[in-house]
Amino acid sequence: GGPGLSAGLRIRAFAPGDAADCHRVFWRAVHEGAVAAYSTAERAAWAPDPDPPPDWGSRLGDGITLVAIRKAAIRGFMTLGHDGHLDLAYVLPEERGQGTADALLAALEAAARARGLHWLTTEASLVARPFLERHGWCGASRQSVIRNGVALTNFRMHKPLGTSDA
Repeated sequence: GGPGLSAGLRIRAFAPGDAADCHRVFWRAVHEGAVAAYSTAERAAWAPDPDPPPDWGSRLGDGITLVAIRKAAIRGFMTLGHDGHLDLAYVLPEERGQGTADALLAALEAAARARGLHWLTTEASLVARPFLERHGWCGASRQSVIRNGVALTNFRMHKPLGTSDA
């Protein structure tokens, strides 16, 4: 780890063998971590199956995906499209407040800058919105998206990437 990383946490690039573990993080983040923000029906529509869909591994592998490892286990992951769209950002419920998401986002923003991206976008959940706002994301226009026949509230957000954090 480096400065600012919580104890024993390391960030590395996604490998194809990580797909199932990342899906487990996603499943638990939705079904346990988002309980206060989304109803049972909303969470079931968002993450309908505990098993990854057939395209899950390629969805992670096609983007810029970073995983957070602690004690040899994947504790969180984030996926950025090559267009600068933050597609997936999930940590295990017990990792919230531990610096895991902060470390992932910082590493992903650094990777985006290194690729010459100047603007990031996302559709943030009710859970992710305050976290992203703390990291300089703005916009937060509310919208409803339909997933598996259920309307879910999220927020269109963006962040300009300067050449540094200064």
